[in-house]
Amino acid sequence: EMDSAKFDEIVLAMLWYNEHAAGSAWKSFDWESTDRLFQAGLISNPKSKRKSVDLSEEGRKLAEASFIRHFGRPK
Repeated sequence: EMDSAKFDEIVLAMLWYNEHAAGSAWKSFDWESTDRLFQAGLISNPKSKRKSVDLSEEGRKLAEASFIRHFGRPK
């Protein structure tokens, strides 16, 4: 069975990377995961008409740390 907490951590890291590299955190990830991240207060509501979400201050910090831990520091 999939560990949804680990999966959500990777999705959050990728949202941070999208925001860091492209200027927007594109929300084209698993809906259940983005809903859990929203419920945890780490991103804005993914059910809006926007194609991206905003990371909260806490979400951004956790996402960056997760990205570095799993993928290394981006260039």
